[in-house]
Amino acid sequence: MFVAREHELQTLERLYSSDSFEMVVLYGRHRVGKTALIDEFVKDKQVLYFTAIQQSAKMNLEDCSRAALKFFGMPASTPSFGGWREALSFVAEQTEHSGKRLVFVFDEFPYAAAAEPALPSILQIAIDHGFLKTNMTMILSGSNERFMEDNVLGRKSPLYGRRTAQIHLLPFDYADAAKFLPNISAQERILFYAAFGGTPYYLARLQERDGFEANVLRLMFDSLGALREEPMMLLREELREPASYYSILLAIAGGNATPKLIAEHAGVDADSIGAYLKTLVGLQLIERKVPFGDDPSKSRKGMYVVSDPFFAYWFRFVGRNMSILEGNIGETVARRLAFGPAFDTYVGQQFETVCQQWLIRRNAAGELPFIATQFGKWWGNDPIAREQTDIDVIAADPLAKTILLGECKWRNTFNESEAIERLHRRAGLIKGYSADDAWMTLFTKHPVAESTSDRYAGDERLSFVTAEDLYQQGE
Repeated sequence: MFVAREHELQTLERLYSSDSFEMVVLYGRHRVGKTALIDEFVKDKQVLYFTAIQQSAKMNLEDCSRAALKFFGMPASTPSFGGWREALSFVAEQTEHSGKRLVFVFDEFPYAAAAEPALPSILQIAIDHGFLKTNMTMILSGSNERFMEDNVLGRKSPLYGRRTAQIHLLPFDYADAAKFLPNISAQERILFYAAFGGTPYYLARLQERDGFEANVLRLMFDSLGALREEPMMLLREELREPASYYSILLAIAGGNATPKLIAEHAGVDADSIGAYLKTLVGLQLIERKVPFGDDPSKSRKGMYVVSDPFFAYWFRFVGRNMSILEGNIGETVARRLAFGPAFDTYVGQQFETVCQQWLIRRNAAGELPFIATQFGKWWGNDPIAREQTDIDVIAADPLAKTILLGECKWRNTFNESEAIERLHRRAGLIKGYSADDAWMTLFTKHPVAESTSDRYAGDERLSFVTAEDLYQQGE
């Protein structure tokens, strides 16, 4: 099932329709949908497709040779090329002579380059002296994000400056993820996103008709579940010290947000924790957040959180209970572990993420009261109330000094008027912005009471957005 990725497909089609050589660098971690995107793009095109694997340079070269020779109609008895230079020159020459518009996909390029370190330089020469004469669209794809950024896109790479487009493929946001679940309620969609996130491979494992809880138990808490050990496998594939990173993710998912606390709870040396955190940030598994308006490079209030919802759920509810799950537990125990008292609090945190994504989407469509250039969350001291407080979501234009503040309530009941008045009081806490000119939005699980809606009907700067609204307007 292929959904979304409209912008990426449009970019690829635009490059394909040009009359010159195009090189697209496509990268993103495992399971994010790179192969599906490529397959969707090339389904109606002539394509030379080669996928490198973790094997010797000689064997990858032989596999690529067979693919190239077969594609260009050479006899099956034709021997493999003696080196990558000959193989790539052959592809370039055949493409130029044919005059045809075609796509050359070199998938998992990092595997081939790891076995043959000179490959980036060899490819650079092939591009400069061969492929530039063609109208080929070349796609270099890879799951090793650090390699792709350093050795393909990096300034020191021989391939620097050759790419004509780069696509860093990320998991879907809440709205695109919901396209895998078209027949359930908005509230259920939020539950699914909170536990499974937006990685296409995970979403494709879902059985919509079974409901949320059954899918969680089957995929993550069953000893044979397809996603039971997924985070551990990904860490083994991506990182040299998976055990250390596993412990760090457990610590962060458990609420330890500063490097000092993370190092202590993970059992990692405090002097090296910064390097570990930097790597996980690069993998888009965690992020360092600072209060809105703070300079990230100077703020001392930075807090690390697990940014990918699937990893956040897994490390908070599955990973920390792995010793219990190793036994043959029953469904009752599994349900307590999966949906215990902490689960509603966790979903409330992910609801804030969804609301922030909704703001970003509305802003991109020009449907906010102004064009925002910064988004975030604020926390700190309220000098009037003399307490620590926060503002769940913020969208702002620092130049025009316009701001929108949002409160996110994933509860069945709460004091709606009090939440609104509290948001009004907090409006003045953001330095440089006028509380009188602030726009405000109350995001709720259910529609607010009619009396609340009537009471604030005259406040043009206040809006109400329900879970249902997030999907009606966010798709």
